[in-house]
Amino acid sequence: MLGTHSIPDPTTAGDFCRRYSAEQIDLLQDKINEVRLGIWSKQSKSFFKEAVVDLDGTLAPTSGECKQGMNISYNGTWGYHPLVVSFANTKEILFVKNRSGNRPSYEGAHVYIDKSIRLLRKAGFKIIRFRGDTDFTQTEHLDRWDDDEVLFVFGIDAMPNLVDLAESLENTDWQRLVRPPKYEVKTVPLGKRENVKEKIVEERGYRNLVLEHEDVAEFECYCPTKCKKGYRLVILRKTISVRKGQELLLPEICYFFYLTNDYAQSASAIIFESNERCHQENLFGQLKSGMNALSMPLNTLESNWVYLVAGCLAWSLKSWLALCLESDGRKREEMKRRDRLLKMEFRSFLQAMIDIPAQILRRGRQVVVRLLNVNDWTATFFRLVDRVYCRRRE
Repeated sequence: MLGTHSIPDPTTAGDFCRRYSAEQIDLLQDKINEVRLGIWSKQSKSFFKEAVVDLDGTLAPTSGECKQGMNISYNGTWGYHPLVVSFANTKEILFVKNRSGNRPSYEGAHVYIDKSIRLLRKAGFKIIRFRGDTDFTQTEHLDRWDDDEVLFVFGIDAMPNLVDLAESLENTDWQRLVRPPKYEVKTVPLGKRENVKEKIVEERGYRNLVLEHEDVAEFECYCPTKCKKGYRLVILRKTISVRKGQELLLPEICYFFYLTNDYAQSASAIIFESNERCHQENLFGQLKSGMNALSMPLNTLESNWVYLVAGCLAWSLKSWLALCLESDGRKREEMKRRDRLLKMEFRSFLQAMIDIPAQILRRGRQVVVRLLNVNDWTATFFRLVDRVYCRRRE
């Protein structure tokens, strides 16, 4: 049916993965991104308005003892520490880099940031924005990225000099941060139930921390040590009330700092923008449980890296299928299907679009695939078959 005499057996995955060197793995990712550019080129003009890229590292623990490249991480876990560069617009994974378990999150990140910039420029995105936590504020590269008109929002460690800056601000410099509701209640709001956990903490006299309010301020020009230019420093101040039983203690103040070259958005919007990066944790959850791409089943660092790239390719195929659906805003129902498919968990995707029982009938020169199960996604499945077939003919 696929037009091939044979396909690789799944048991040969280990032998296949051990054939790659580090240079060949990067070349493989570049080839995958060339296909990605072809998928993106079919999208509407609004798709290329802004590209948002998230960076983070995640631990991939292993119980093996003879795996080359494994090491002990900061929390005592043995395994690997891959870097993941993801495209927040469609949840695609642009680049991954497998590293030893004791390596810091930012190691080698600037290489893949530069690669991502070239990829997104080639695709035609007008605005490119990078987001990362405090480990990714690589100040020696910020000037270069700013000169290239690339936006960034990175966390920065609460160093003593920054805390002194925050404490030197007047009360009038701070504005109360009002966060939008997590979701909209479309029915009658329910009454608030008793907080059993907090009641027990209070009765037993434990130390109880409760967030009272948040305030935001900013400095328009803060120049890090390794930079020649100043950047916008946004400060978030959290006021936390401390209780021990019925006794109210002095409040605690915590500061969080964000470094950015985006002067168009408000300070509150910069904080919300940085918080949106947390959605990347859902992507890590899919890599760990949905596709088992972070299981690290092989015996070398490079072979496990190839295995991870293959898992990311499977996730990208799901995103590409969604992008093959009609992107015309006038077809609302198809746009909803497209968004649902982009956000769908991998196991749900397998049940909806892949693990469909079928009969294969051969008659004359025809091969007929007869589906034996119809679900809510069957119409979308046939629509995608037509789209993919048309593009193959093109």
